[in-house]
Amino acid sequence: MARRPRIVVLGSLVFDFVARAPRLPREGETLLGDLFGMFPGGKGANQAVQAARLGAEVFMIGRVGRDLLGERLLASLQESGVDTQCVKQDPAVKTASCCIHVDAQGHNAIIMVPEANLACREEDVEAAARLIESADLVLAQLEIPLSTVTAAVGLASRSSVKIILNPAPAQALPKALLAQVTLLTPNESEAETLSGCRIGRETHPDTGYHPSVAEAARKILHDGSQAVIITLAERGAFYATPEKFRLFPAYSVHAVDTTAAGDAFNGAVAVALAEGRSMEDAIRFANAAGAIAATRAGAQPSLPARAEVETFIQQASPPN
Repeated sequence: MARRPRIVVLGSLVFDFVARAPRLPREGETLLGDLFGMFPGGKGANQAVQAARLGAEVFMIGRVGRDLLGERLLASLQESGVDTQCVKQDPAVKTASCCIHVDAQGHNAIIMVPEANLACREEDVEAAARLIESADLVLAQLEIPLSTVTAAVGLASRSSVKIILNPAPAQALPKALLAQVTLLTPNESEAETLSGCRIGRETHPDTGYHPSVAEAARKILHDGSQAVIITLAERGAFYATPEKFRLFPAYSVHAVDTTAAGDAFNGAVAVALAEGRSMEDAIRFANAAGAIAATRAGAQPSLPARAEVETFIQQASPPN
């Protein structure tokens, strides 16, 4: 049996409170909803769970409070096979939580209160140094302090470990940090923030994407990234390096809740690359995981197992 790839995920753990209504409310408006749920989430935890469900050996680094929500988040990670030895229960802070509004098309609006995530410090990275140095890949996001992410990226880079940075929520990033990242995975709005380019939704008949997508990718690469994937929701994923650009169309599904679709994509692309698969194969695999996640409510409950992704790829119509 082949060795399972080892992935270290550094990032946030958040408990989600989700309400669905036919549309998102306007300012000052109260709507009657048709669904409410409470789900374990957070970009870091979601991506860790997705990677574990796809067969990787996954270690999570982060913080929760010493409270009921923190206990539930740890239990969800452990139930999915994620090692939580490096998730600190901090009695000085509360576990992060967020309120998610979802409309009938699966689009969402989110308010997140970070709490314990902001207490994740460089000392947490130092405590997990041996795990990071022995990993096949490190996966991080930006829902924890940038200084903590920078410390982990630097350690992984010095150890020649692959690094995926999902720059969410969007913020300006130092060129020195970007230069150490193997793959940057912004969504459309994050790519706009990083590049300063407004991305158009119209598609060119020959390429399948708006020229502004390529322009945004060029500017991000110019700032130091080795490679970038701009995720474009139902339009697919745009992959760019200094040598080539390519759009990988999305699978067509009926979206119920897109909250964790991006996290499914990141967890899946991390597993595929850690297994040594080609970038092209990794993106197709990740597009399938993201598509499945979008058809289900909740964050971690929506994340598919490996057999589901492989069956989906075999049975689904090829992307346009």
